[in-house]
Amino acid sequence: MPSLRLAALNIDGVLLNDTFSPVIHQFVVGRGGTYSAALERSIFSQPQHIAGQRLAAAVGSTMTGEEALAAYFEERSAHLDRHPVTITPGTRDLLHRLRSAGLQTVCYGGLGKEHFDRHLGRYAHLFDGPGYVSTNDIRPGLREIAEDVFGLRPAQALFVDDVARVAEAARELGTAFVGRPSAFVHSHQRELMREAGVRHMIDGLDALDDGLLRRIDREMGTGTFWSPALAAAGRERQA
Repeated sequence: MPSLRLAALNIDGVLLNDTFSPVIHQFVVGRGGTYSAALERSIFSQPQHIAGQRLAAAVGSTMTGEEALAAYFEERSAHLDRHPVTITPGTRDLLHRLRSAGLQTVCYGGLGKEHFDRHLGRYAHLFDGPGYVSTNDIRPGLREIAEDVFGLRPAQALFVDDVARVAEAARELGTAFVGRPSAFVHSHQRELMREAGVRHMIDGLDALDDGLLRRIDREMGTGTFWSPALAAAGRERQA
């Protein structure tokens, strides 16, 4: 591929099922708060300490951000007892497809590496560099992954994520992005991605096939990946 050198894949919501949106929704509505697109945008893909503060504010609680975060993870643990973490169908095939296309691959997310080791350790040999990058301290971390970890320009990387805020960062950096918005019934990420100017969204990993990869590479090479009109409209809506 002339343009792309790296595919960076988000762990939760892309390679693993979405176990965050349902818990955040229940945390908010279960305490009398209002769940909205604006709330999602303010919480998703933020450093944990900021997400905790905003969760507490969303429910008008006397909890500190740290207490809200602890309560959230306790509820998530209970949720996982009923709905365990699962690997997204097509993960192995996607990793082989990306590598066959000549791309380095890396996984990233907001939790520690032990989360990757536990759930995706069987595929560790299919990732490059550190294999997994924890982005909690550098959210969203696109520039850091491309430049600091792999020594590439952002325009040489493709990020696949389930959060529109990451798409907004990719657009500003001129980085390729494919969205895989959550299928959770109360999720607003699909509409937020559209507002951000995302043109390539997939429901299943098999949709990120050789044809789409070549198209993305071609669009990056010709500077047409991000539509100027859509990007400008997205920035106006966020202002």
